[in-house]
Parts: sequence; C-alpha cells; structure tokens
Amino acid sequence: MRASHFSLVALLALAGCLLGPNYERPAVDAPPAFRFAEPEAKDLVNTAWWEQFQDPALNALIATALADNKDVKIAAARVEQFLGQFETTRSQLFPQVAAGFNAQRQRVPLGSTQLPAGVGPVFNQFQATLSASWEIDFFGKLRRQTEAARANLLSSEEGRRATILTLVASVASSYVNLLSLDRQLDIAKSTVASRAASVNVFQLRFSGGEVSQMELAQSQSEYQASLATIPQIELQIAQQEDALSILLGHNPGDIARDRELDDLALPAVPAGLPSELLERRPDLRQAEQDLIAANALIGAARALYFPSISLTGLFGSASTRFSSLFTGPARIWSYAGATTLPIFTAGSIGGQVKQAEAQQQQALFQYQKAIQVAFQEVADALVSLQKTREQLVVQGSQVDALRNYARLARLRFEGGYTSYIEVLDAERSLFNAQLSYAQTQGVVFTSTVSLYKAMGGGWVTDAEHMTSTTYEGTTAMANPPAAATQTKVPAP
Repeated sequence: MRASHFSLVALLALAGCLLGPNYERPAVDAPPAFRFAEPEAKDLVNTAWWEQFQDPALNALIATALADNKDVKIAAARVEQFLGQFETTRSQLFPQVAAGFNAQRQRVPLGSTQLPAGVGPVFNQFQATLSASWEIDFFGKLRRQTEAARANLLSSEEGRRATILTLVASVASSYVNLLSLDRQLDIAKSTVASRAASVNVFQLRFSGGEVSQMELAQSQSEYQASLATIPQIELQIAQQEDALSILLGHNPGDIARDRELDDLALPAVPAGLPSELLERRPDLRQAEQDLIAANALIGAARALYFPSISLTGLFGSASTRFSSLFTGPARIWSYAGATTLPIFTAGSIGGQVKQAEAQQQQALFQYQKAIQVAFQEVADALVSLQKTREQLVVQGSQVDALRNYARLARLRFEGGYTSYIEVLDAERSLFNAQLSYAQTQGVVFTSTVSLYKAMGGGWVTDAEHMTSTTYEGTTAMANPPAAATQTKVPAP
C-alpha cells in the first residue's frame, strides 16, 4: 500500500466517531464541614504523621513493613499485570506486522501428476514474507477498550496506594495496642505483687490469731484473681506480636519496643474539608477509575453494532531454489480490505450493551457509596478521638480517687473501724480502673491513627518511596514523583 493511501486511511480512522458516553465526574453531595470538627486541627495530612509519636521503634517497624509486607508486593505485581494488559490492548490501535520464512521439500507420486520435462518428482519450496494487518477503528471500539484498560491500570495503582495507607495505619495501631497491653501487664504484675505481700501478712496475723480464716481466704482469693489476669494479658501480647510480625512480612516473633505508652507523644489532629477526600484518598480515586473503565466499555459494546473494517497486506518471495529466492521473478504480493457488518445476532450485541451499562451503574453506585463511607470514617474517627480524650480525663480522676479510697480503706481496717471486705472492694475497683485507663490511652492513640488513615493525604506518596517494588519491567509508575497526585500513563 502506498504511503499516501496509508496516511489517508490513518486520517479517516482518527476522524472516526467515538461511540458511548464520555466520562464526567458525578456530582457529589459533600457536606461543607465534618461533624465534630476539631478547632485546633492543623494542616498535617501531607506529612509522615507516625513520626509525631517520637518513637524510633515505631518508625523502624513502618519502614520494615513497607519494604517487606507481602500485600504491598502483591499489589505492586498487580500493577505490572494491568500495565501489560494496557499495552496489549493499546497495541490493537496500530498495524500488526509479522515476518515469516518457510522451507519445504516434497515428493509427488509418479504417474499421478504430469511433470514438465527435466523436472523430477522431488522439489523444494522456499518462501519469505512480510505481512501486515490493521483493524481501522472508525467507530471507536478499540479506543474505548484502550480507555478502559488505562483506567484499570490507574485503578490498580490507586489500589496499591490504598494498601500502603492501610498497612501504615495497621502497623501504628498494632504497635500502640502492644504498648497498651504492656502497660496493662505492668499494672497486673504490680497488683499481684502487692496482694502477695498482703497474703503473707494475713498468714502471719492468722497464725497469731489477729484475723479470721475468712479474712485470710478473702485475701488469698483476690491474689489469685489478679494472678489469673497475667496469662490472659500475656496471651494477647503474644497474639498481637504475631499479627504485627505478619504485617512486617516476617514470621511470628518478638517485637522490639523503644517507648512505653506514657512516653508516646500524641500527634496533632489533621485538618481538611470533605471535598478534599476525593483527591486525597486512594480508595476513592480507585473507585472513580473503575467507573471510568466501566463507562468506556459501554462505547466499546455499542461499536459492535457497526461495521468492522480491516486491511491486510503481504509482500515476499517464493521459489523452488533458495539461491533465486530474492530475485525479481520470485516476488509475490497481495493486499486486501475486509468489512464485516452484523445483520442478525439474536440479541447478542444488545445483551453486551446491557451488561456494560449495568456494570457502569454498579461502578457508579460503588463510587458514591465509597464517598459516603469515607465521610463516615472521618466523622467516626473525629468523634472517637474527642470522646475518648474526654473519657481519659474522667478515668484519670477516677484512678486518683480510687487510689486514695484504697489507702483510706486499709487505714480504717488497720484501725479496726471496718472489715476487710471494704479494702478488697476498694483495691478491686482500683485495679479495674487502672486497666481501663490504660486501654483508653491506647484508644486515644489508635483513634488518631484512624483519623489520619480516613483523611488520606500526600503522606502515602512518601510511604511509597519506602517500598521495595523492583519487579522486572516495573515502570516509573511504581514510584511516582512526590509531587504527583496521579499516575501518568501514556495516552491511548
């Protein structure tokens, strides 16, 4: 085909119509502000917030998890998969060229074929060809499929970022829970030691006839009750360490700590508006890319109603002698155009269009639901942080009051003004209040972690650079520039 003919066809293909709806972002009913907004919030959504805890061990754990976590590696490999699918789909927009060579030796039976004089029954056949084929995308089927493949690629990249976001938050929350359990274990051991000393004193007093056997049994009962809490907490610690080890991409094992729960610094509350979540949260961007892909496939399905036009061409040589394969008389060529138009498909194309439209509606509702869930998660994290901080203040006052109550109850018992039951009740209440206070301390920190996760932000891009996603064929998309908010993919 002459170059001028090829240029004309290419121009016609580019000027062809593009069927199906063009994507427009759906209108979002975003509230003007978050419920339970924090008046002292700061613009910190684009910073490495976990460093505000001022715990080197936590920083090291997050760095290890980003480098070794298997879910992050799976998500990165999935990006490579969709990159390959995008390149495969986009390649159909261009001519497909192939070369071939064939060598054949054949014998024909004597008597069945009249052979020319001097030609034997055995002869050779050599053929070298260069072929090309091209489906002209007049109606946009291939362009819509490429648009969908590009959106799927971007969706997989946002899915990888969502995995990173969840991983960092999970590691931070697990570490805080571990420190909270450590604190509860310290409280339990201190209580056990105190009650063991009381049991020893009561045994001596019982031997001297100063206390009754019932008071001795009461003291022993409270000691055993507090002792039973230690293996329960140690079990939770071991399970939390195992879970955190898996997040790190390692086998279950011990987790190093650098701080105690009381030594952690509470990160500042991040600021932002509901509408900003659409650009900051990778899961919302992923849902939108899924919607874009589904929207594009409607056009690809509708294009099936229209003719499919393709061009083919072949140029080469054929000869019975290899030495004369590339001489003038051996030259062969052909070119052709083909058009197929569906006339009767018994509803096959209509069914594909309905399927594409229904999938687009599902993706639309999934996108809208994801936005609503995002608003809910931010609101839940904000109210949880506010109310647990208020609860922590009240519980701190309660612990102080119960500690004073237990001290006075023991003094009254020693002075003979009350029974030992009052002492046991005071110490039991103090023990439970101390455990609850430690648990609430952990919830305050994990609520802050949940808020940073719910808000999204540029910190995910910083975390991306800490991952090890070096696969063969990996492109720059696996680690985009820090300023990028979206993966750059070649346009179809």
